[in-house]
Amino acid sequence: MKIDKNSYGTIAIAWLVCALLVYISLEFINIKALSWGISAVLTGFAFFVFWFHRVPVRHTPSGDNLVTSGADGRVVIIRKTFEKEYLKRECIQVSVYMDFFNVHANFWPVGGRVTYYKYHPGKYLLAFLPKAAEENEHSSTAIDTGHGEVFFKQIAGTFARRIVCYSETGSIEARGKQCGIIKFGSRFDVFLPLDAEVKVHLGQEIKAAETIVAELK
Repeated sequence: MKIDKNSYGTIAIAWLVCALLVYISLEFINIKALSWGISAVLTGFAFFVFWFHRVPVRHTPSGDNLVTSGADGRVVIIRKTFEKEYLKRECIQVSVYMDFFNVHANFWPVGGRVTYYKYHPGKYLLAFLPKAAEENEHSSTAIDTGHGEVFFKQIAGTFARRIVCYSETGSIEARGKQCGIIKFGSRFDVFLPLDAEVKVHLGQEIKAAETIVAELK
């Protein structure tokens, strides 16, 4: 396990604030049980912030036509839909909702060449709502896999206030490697060709880089 490379500053600020509050608690609160209790909670929170930004080691299944999950979480949407931003055609949408305690590092769901990337500012609606995909802050990426293009979105939620995406148009990426991180509860949508064979079901808990979401034809 490692820590996301863009999260060191966030962790440092959280630790400094918690350290200052622990000092104030121990120095100025005369009731020992209360001051030590507050200090314990703050220390626990500081370590939670560190743990939250973890990037675990994942073992990705082999296969050029496989689509693996880009995020840990629960499958909340499987449907046919029209993707109007880039692909502009009917697709199969599979959406994964990440709760507060899931790993929030995201991983490339497929390998290939990045053909499109765009960041969209927006609202912070609950991430599991269908309209969050268009109205919330999100980033969009398309990858040419050799079996067709796959499009995905990293979508912010009510508490997520920063999306980090490593997409660069023209870059060659490998499935199962980290592609970014979304900070706090959020959603990951992937848009597949209509002939893709979906391998997951609604309500299923899946793991990024390891769970096979679909097979491309």
